[in-house]
Amino acid sequence: MTTTDAAGVRGDKPSAAPAQAPGTGPQVYGYHNRKDEHLKRLRRIEGQIRGLQRLVDEDVYCIDILTQVSASTKALQSFALQLLEEHLRHCVADAAVKGGAEIDEKVQEATQAIARMLRT
Repeated sequence: MTTTDAAGVRGDKPSAAPAQAPGTGPQVYGYHNRKDEHLKRLRRIEGQIRGLQRLVDEDVYCIDILTQVSASTKALQSFALQLLEEHLRHCVADAAVKGGAEIDEKVQEATQAIARMLRT
C-alpha cells in the first residue's frame, strides 16, 4: 500500500514497529550508536534545503539553484545508504542469527527499501 506525504511524495506505508516483550526496554536499531552524528548530518541537509528556499526567494539563476538541488539530493542519498548499511549490519544480521521467518521479513524490508531508493 502506498501513502502520500505532505510534500506529495508517494511511498510504501511503513509497517508498525515490532512489539516488545514486557520489560525489555526500548528497541535499539542499527543507527543507535551513531545517532548524534546522523542528526548532525540531517541538520546540515536541512540547512541546505533552507538555502534553496533563500535562493528561490532571492531570484537566483535557475542553474545555480539546480546545482544546489543536486548537492542536497546527493547528501540525502548518501545518508540513506549509510542508514541502509547499518540496517543490514544490525537488524538483518540479528534476524539471521535468530533465524525463522524474521530473517525473511528483514530481507524483504531491505529489498523494498533498496527498490524505493533506486526509484528516486
